[in-house]
Amino acid sequence: MRFTVLSSGSKANCTFVEAAGKRFLVDCGLSGKQAEERLRSVGIAPESLEAILVTHEHQDHINGVATLSRRYGLPVYANERTMERIKKPRGREIFNTGQDFCVGPVEVTPFSIVHDAVDPVGYVIRAEGFRLCMLTDLGRVTTLVQEHVRGANAIVLESNHDLEMLQSCSYTWELKQRIASAHGHLCNEAAGQLLEEIMHPELFHVVLGHLSENSNTPNLALECANRYLKRCADRAGGLRTLLCGNVYESLPTLELDEPHPAKVLVNA
Repeated sequence: MRFTVLSSGSKANCTFVEAAGKRFLVDCGLSGKQAEERLRSVGIAPESLEAILVTHEHQDHINGVATLSRRYGLPVYANERTMERIKKPRGREIFNTGQDFCVGPVEVTPFSIVHDAVDPVGYVIRAEGFRLCMLTDLGRVTTLVQEHVRGANAIVLESNHDLEMLQSCSYTWELKQRIASAHGHLCNEAAGQLLEEIMHPELFHVVLGHLSENSNTPNLALECANRYLKRCADRAGGLRTLLCGNVYESLPTLELDEPHPAKVLVNA
C-alpha cells in the first residue's frame, strides 16, 4: 500500500491511494485539471484511476469529483446524503455509514465524524495487511473515532488551527466560533492528544492535514505534534514520517511495507 497527499488545506483536499492493485482518490477538492497535473507530477496517469471516495460534500473536497468521474468513467463512493450533493458523477456507489464496503480487494470502513456537513465520514482503508486512516474535517475526537483509528499504520489527521492564532486572525467572530466549535475543525492540541492516545510501534506515517493558512503554520502544527509524541516515545519507535500537507504541492509518496528501523522525515 502507498499513498500521496496531493493537496491538503482549507482550499483543496485530495489524496491518492494505491492498494492491492487498485488506484483511487480520497476526495478531490482540486479542479479536474489541477488533479491531473498533481497526479502526473508524482508519476501517476490519471486514466489509471479506478474510483473516488468522498468524505463529505464541502467544495474543498468535491470540486473536481464529478469532472474526473465523467472524464475517466470513475465510480464515486459516498453515503446517500453526501451523494445527493455531487452533481452528475459517471457512476454512483452508495454505502451506509458504519458498514464496510470494498473497492475490489480493498476493504473500506466509513465511520461517522462530527463536522458541519450532512453526513461526514472518516475512512479506514485496509489492504495487504495494512491500515490507512483518513481523518480530516472534524470538530472533536469522539470515542468512535478513537476506536477506528487505533491500529492504523498511517494516518492523515486534521491539525487545522492554533487556538491563539485563530483568536487573533482576521476571520469574523462568527467564523472563529464555527471553526472552534465541536462541529468545526480540529486544533493542533486536539490532534496531538489523539496521536498520543493511539500511538503504537507500527504507526509508521503521520500527515497533519487541512492546515489553515490564516490560523496555523506548519511549524506550530509540527511542534505541537512532537510535544505529544515525546510523551509516548516508548510507543513511537516505528514512526518514520511526520509531515504537514499543503495546497500548493504534493507530498512525497509514502509506502507501507515491512517494518524497518525508524527514519523520521519532518518538513518545516
